[in-house]
Amino acid sequence: METLGERIRKLRKQRKLTLEALAGDELTKGMLSLIENNKANPSMESLSYIAERLGVEVVELLEEVSTHELRALLEKAEILYNTEFDIRTDEYTQLITLVEPYVPKLTQGYESARLLEIYSRCIYYEKKSGWQVFSDRAATMYDLMNIIPRRASIGIFRAFVKFTEHNYAQSLSTLLHERSEIEARNAFIDPMTRLDLDYMEAVLLFAVGDSESAIRVMKSGIEFSKQERVFYRIDHLYRLATAHAIMEEDEDQYAYYLKKLTQYGDFSEDKEAIFFTKFAEVHYLNSFKKSYKEAQEQWDQFLDKGKYSNDYSPFINLEKGKSFFGLNEFEHALVALEKVKIADYTHHPFDLSIFYEKDAYKALCYMELGNLIEARRLAWLAMQNISMMPRTPYKDFILETYELLTK
Repeated sequence: METLGERIRKLRKQRKLTLEALAGDELTKGMLSLIENNKANPSMESLSYIAERLGVEVVELLEEVSTHELRALLEKAEILYNTEFDIRTDEYTQLITLVEPYVPKLTQGYESARLLEIYSRCIYYEKKSGWQVFSDRAATMYDLMNIIPRRASIGIFRAFVKFTEHNYAQSLSTLLHERSEIEARNAFIDPMTRLDLDYMEAVLLFAVGDSESAIRVMKSGIEFSKQERVFYRIDHLYRLATAHAIMEEDEDQYAYYLKKLTQYGDFSEDKEAIFFTKFAEVHYLNSFKKSYKEAQEQWDQFLDKGKYSNDYSPFINLEKGKSFFGLNEFEHALVALEKVKIADYTHHPFDLSIFYEKDAYKALCYMELGNLIEARRLAWLAMQNISMMPRTPYKDFILETYELLTK
């Protein structure tokens, strides 16, 4: 961190001033040089004079970390923090090393709050203790500055932590508490923050099995988005609505929301939205219509062309395996299902339940191939995994498979 002299020198050079020019009539060049080299301490009168000549407040010179320095630090931190997931390596460790020396001095202002927020998350992601202390400091500072979007982001992250632990009830309770506090302090919540909160609340209500409340919040978010003409989060809300319609086997709602999402994906060229629409079609054909040949043609046409990120491979291989199973190609089904690996960032019960089906399908394949020991082992594994999940058609399928193989 910079000393007083170093800050004066930096500001002087930024303004392209010589020692003589900054010294002016009230200081000598020699005295100013001593101050810049930390060999002399200026009086308050001299410091006020220097600050005026540099066009800054005295407090900025006296701060152990200047606003300018914090802005430069935050810029570096944001670049590291926002590294794309696919190419991320040790950015969180780098961020901890970068920000840690400044932490005691991060006491006020947006830059300090945001750096503390980033620092706390990096500590969490690196599985270190104490992240909550810095998150709390950032939250308090955002509250004082009335920066609602960032304060809400901290609240959502606190809920997310419980969500990743699969403590869905506590996650929902945390979110509702955070939302209540934010809304109590602020008469106006900006539309994007409102939609973030609506989306997360709907996700968590589905996670705890309260579909009725989840649908109400989800539809409220969609209507609010339309009314305000703010289409942030609309794709996520449409995905949620499509997934629910699929599980309820509500063909009208499924077709409606899938059409909306398709329109959004085509208009915005959003790869995730486009993939989801194609995946949803194949998934619906496999799991609910039992139209395995049509599903195979769909994934062969749209999903198996190398257009998508490797992140989507588990979904593609799962649907391939289900199609092969339905077409009695059990060996091919097992090859595809063996490739299905559940990513460590998969936490929602709906997503987990879909993936847990893979072991039930593998069990059925082994049953058809005459290996009942392996079939029963996999059926038991699927049943154990699904046991704590809320009721869904996927859970029903797994339990039915287990019963079939343990008669």
